[in-house]
Amino acid sequence: MAVFKSLDEAREYFKGDRYAAMTGAVLEELTEDHSVCSLILNDDHKNANGGIMGGVMFTLADLAFAALSNNIHMPTVAQQVSINYLSAPKGNTLTARAECKKNGARTIVVNIAVTDDTGRDIAQLAASGFKL
Repeated sequence: MAVFKSLDEAREYFKGDRYAAMTGAVLEELTEDHSVCSLILNDDHKNANGGIMGGVMFTLADLAFAALSNNIHMPTVAQQVSINYLSAPKGNTLTARAECKKNGARTIVVNIAVTDDTGRDIAQLAASGFKL
C-alpha cells in the first residue's frame, strides 16, 4: 500500500527536498512500482567545460529514488548508490525513471535510468535503501 494518497501529496512532501527543488527537479509520476522525475536544463546546470554537471543527473535520480522508496516505506534512506554516466545530454530536458527491483523487509533495491528528450541514455544508477 502506497504511503502517499496522491501525486499532489507526494509533491507537497518533496518540496522539503529543497536542493532538488532548487535545481528544478519535478516529480511527474509516482506509483508503488515506479517514479518519474524531470528537469529542464539551463545555464545554471553547466560545469566549467560547458557540459551539464554530473551532480544534476545524480540529484534528479536521487529524487526519483527518494519518491519511490518513501512511497513504499517511510522513512527510507539511501544506503548505497552507484552511478554510471553514459552520455552527455544533448536535449533540453532530463527524465529519471526509478523502478523497484526488490522490496525486502529492511532494504529496497531500485534501478534508475536517466534519459534526455532526444532519447539518449544519460546515466544509470543502482541504489539500495534502508527502511528506518
